[in-house]
Amino acid sequence: MARTATRRTVLLTAALSLLAAACQTEDGDGDGDGRSPFTGERGAGEKVLAVKIDNVRAARPHTGLDKADIVYIEQVEAGLTRILAILASELPESLGPVRSARESDLELLRQFGTPALAYSGVQSKLRPLVEAAPLIPLPPGELTDGYVRDPSRSAPHNLYLRPDRAVRAASGASAPSDIGFRFGPAPSGGRETGEHTVRFPAASFTFDWSASEKRWLVSMDGSPARTNGSDRLGAATVVVQYVTVRPSDYGDRSGSITPYTETVGSGRALVLRDGREYEAEWSRPSANAGTTFTDTEGRRLPFARGPVWVALAPVD
Repeated sequence: MARTATRRTVLLTAALSLLAAACQTEDGDGDGDGRSPFTGERGAGEKVLAVKIDNVRAARPHTGLDKADIVYIEQVEAGLTRILAILASELPESLGPVRSARESDLELLRQFGTPALAYSGVQSKLRPLVEAAPLIPLPPGELTDGYVRDPSRSAPHNLYLRPDRAVRAASGASAPSDIGFRFGPAPSGGRETGEHTVRFPAASFTFDWSASEKRWLVSMDGSPARTNGSDRLGAATVVVQYVTVRPSDYGDRSGSITPYTETVGSGRALVLRDGREYEAEWSRPSANAGTTFTDTEGRRLPFARGPVWVALAPVD
């Protein structure tokens, strides 16, 4: 009897261990299973590199953006948008065009530890804040061999980063870690959705579900978004995170006030995955904390494995 009880105990312990391992893999937060905490896929990378990307029509098509793990869409002056690309698992040969950073980037990037940030520059009043932020700044003046100009394009839409050189220069950059994302099978519920458009005051993004490619295909201002190699941009998961966008203390040369996008707090979100749309809530209690996404019943909402696009959309 004692031997039988011991055998049952061993089998039960093994079963619980397997179940725990399976749950950890489904969560896909990158801890201990070799998966990226940013995409839920194998291969996390060694350092976090953030790059500020131009997004006016003259800056398109983009180069290397299809290699980003996470793409944040942010509102800037005049209701236009720029992109903050987060790379770690894969580095393109070239990425851009690169443009200047904004105050909102500093708060958004705190959840990544001490990332490297590549950008074309900042206005003089903002420079002390960038230098004091927990990141490794890599403008052209700090990384002289890391940028090139494309003579076939007009300035300022022709500055491109060499990501491998940026990563080598950022010796103290943080490794990818949990920022709140979870990955796993599609949850129940949601609404079947083939298309969703996110509108900013002077820009729009449309995400069309492709069942054959199992991803959302991106369009910008009504035109299909492609890379310089003609590949269509897309994401396994799209998050529409509704946030407060308010005036900051800074402005551009034309007199337009720079908006500040608040990413600490909580609010409503939509999560698009597998051709369905899920109502969600986002929460980020402090700048050092990650951002969690939960369903209407408070359960963590898993993303589909692959690149994630996050549209930081202004609250209606």
